[in-house]
Amino acid sequence: MKKRSRGRELALQLLYQIDLRGVEAFDFADEFFKAEEPDREARAFALRLVRGTHENESELNTVIQSVAQNWDISRMAVIDRNVLRLAAFELLHCKDIPPKVAINEAIELGKRYSTQNSGAFINGILDKIKSRFAEGHEPIGESVAEVAEAGDDEADEAPPAVSA
Repeated sequence: MKKRSRGRELALQLLYQIDLRGVEAFDFADEFFKAEEPDREARAFALRLVRGTHENESELNTVIQSVAQNWDISRMAVIDRNVLRLAAFELLHCKDIPPKVAINEAIELGKRYSTQNSGAFINGILDKIKSRFAEGHEPIGESVAEVAEAGDDEADEAPPAVSA
């Protein structure tokens, strides 16, 4: 497995823990990554993704919510919403990562760790995020507010699972 793919996998695992156990799980990020992965580059990439996703969570949730209007982010499967947050962070804040790579990696994470239908759901949401926010590299704050107010007439796919 490539180092960045492994880094995304580790980041997802920690984001999942943070989502379920609370922000205290972040305090053990270094120990978790060292125990799970010997490669320093993969660990550093995972930490970059977790920090960025965690620090921008409110913004990322707003962006995701603006394109998934028929679904409240809190009702999405835990894995799906964290894959979406992770990939949205890459799309919006990591200019060194091609959007196609971020989306394809997210689809694979969804297929591997969530349900069979997660890949299509994740793809649909991330494609909209890419089209609205990432391609033009617009200021995110203004774009999010404008999109949230304007609404979206497109029908969204239902996520494959709802977490309890």
